[in-house]
Amino acid sequence: MGRLAFLGPHATFTEQALRSLPESRDAELVPCAGSPAVLAAVRSGEVDAGCVPIENSVEGAVGAVLDGLVDSPPLVIVREALVAVRFAVMVRPGTRTADVRRVGSHPHAVAQTRGWLAAHLPAAEVLLTTSTAEAAAQVARGELDAAVAAPLAAEQHGLEIAVDDVADNPGAVTRFVLVAPPGPPPAPTGHDRTTFAATTRNRPGSLLGLLTELAVRGIDLTRIESRPIKDRHAEYWFHIDCTGHVAEPAMGEALAALHRRCDDVRFLGSFPRAGNGAAASGGPDPAAPLGAATDSAFARAQAWLDGLRAGSVGR
Repeated sequence: MGRLAFLGPHATFTEQALRSLPESRDAELVPCAGSPAVLAAVRSGEVDAGCVPIENSVEGAVGAVLDGLVDSPPLVIVREALVAVRFAVMVRPGTRTADVRRVGSHPHAVAQTRGWLAAHLPAAEVLLTTSTAEAAAQVARGELDAAVAAPLAAEQHGLEIAVDDVADNPGAVTRFVLVAPPGPPPAPTGHDRTTFAATTRNRPGSLLGLLTELAVRGIDLTRIESRPIKDRHAEYWFHIDCTGHVAEPAMGEALAALHRRCDDVRFLGSFPRAGNGAAASGGPDPAAPLGAATDSAFARAQAWLDGLRAGSVGR
C-alpha cells in the first residue's frame, strides 16, 4: 500500500499499531486529526487505507469509529493489531508535577488514568485532546502543563517523563484496525475474525433471531455493541464480531441468512485475528467450531441435501 493514514500526530499509539502491520512497510504514513478524518481520507481516495482504534479492554468500543464504519461509501477491515497501552505523564524540562495546573490527553487515555490523576494531580484541570500525541504537542507549545501519552511522544516533542506507568488498570490493551475500500478479503488463515453491522425492526425477539442464526451454525460471538441510527429514533445498529471467515460455509450461510432476516446488513470484513491464539501456536483453538459446524460437516450436509433434491434418500 502506498499511503496509509493514522490518528495523528506522530507518536500516537495508533501510529505504533500501524507500524506493526506488514502493510506499513515502505508505505507513506499520513497523520490525520481524529479517527473520522482517517476514515474520510480513505473514502476520498486520498490514502489507500487507514488505521484507527476500535476497542479498548478497559473503556470498550470507540463509538466514533463504529459510527463511521457504517457510513457510505462502504469500508472494510483488512487487518487488526493489539497494542499494550503504557501511559506516562510528560512535562516541559524543569516543570515539577506540583506546578501542573492543566493536563491533557485523549478521552480514552483520561478514562484509563482518571484514578491516578485524581490522586496525584487533584488540583489540575483535565482537558481532552484529539490524541495523546496532540496533548504532548500542546505541552511543547506551552498550551498545557502536562500530557498523558505514550513515552515515545516525550522523545518526539522534547519533553521529560515526570511519572511513568500511570494507568489505573495495568495490562490494558487497545485493538486497532486497518480499513480500506471494499475488495476481496484476505485469504482464510483458520484464525480469523468477521465483523458486520446489522439492524432489525424493533419488535420482540428480533435480536434473538439475529443471534440464533450465528448460534445454530456454531459461530462464536466475541463482541456485540449497539449504536443508535442517527436519523431514526429508537433504532440501532448492532455491531458484531465473531470467529470465522466469510469464505467458510458456516459464516457464509449465517451472513446470507441475516441478509434475508435483517433490514440492513453491512459486511465490515473478514481478516486474521491478532494475538497469540492457540490456533496460531499449533494448539487447539478455544474458538474453533464444534464438530457439527466444521467445514467438512457443512459439505457433507450440503451433499446430503443435494441428494434429496435429486431424488436420492440416504443418510
